[in-house]
Amino acid sequence: MSYHPKKQQQHKENVEKAIQNAQQERGQILVITGNGKGKTTAGFGNTTRALGHQQKVAVVQFVKGVGECGERNLLESLNVPFHTMATGFSWNSEDKAKDKLAAEQAWQQAKVWLQDPELDMLLLDELTYMITWDFLELNDILNALKNRPKEMSVIITGRAAHRELKELADTVSEVRPEKHAFHQGLMARKGLDW
Repeated sequence: MSYHPKKQQQHKENVEKAIQNAQQERGQILVITGNGKGKTTAGFGNTTRALGHQQKVAVVQFVKGVGECGERNLLESLNVPFHTMATGFSWNSEDKAKDKLAAEQAWQQAKVWLQDPELDMLLLDELTYMITWDFLELNDILNALKNRPKEMSVIITGRAAHRELKELADTVSEVRPEKHAFHQGLMARKGLDW
């Protein structure tokens, strides 16, 4: 037997053992962080997957929300409830107090949904910024996540996820930039970027 089939067989055995050891089923927390492009898109991919299995999902969008959003257009047409902070990006803001209030209002809606036993999945898009900018209290977020219904999964996106948020998560994925069209002078494109 050559090296390659041996390596494949070992990999197969490792995967089968991991599947056999995975005996617990419950909702999970997934954090998608990093400086690369695609965190929000990955989060929306999870909500779309859940919808494809007739699960109930909701979305809270922090930071983004002023402009058109293809994912929101589609999901709202499927009656997915959204709360959009709609203050735009921080570098465009002239009123931090107003932005903080909008973040608190969005978080209040998120907390309502985090207590809904009928909800299968909640996407908290760009939540990480709310912690970094001191718009929301980390402990309040951690407590709400810990006390959600057992079957609910939560997807959290955004750069620089706080260490404690990553520790609480069941899965943490980092999106790493290698190359970006924007740095080559290409504009954001409808359907690809928004």
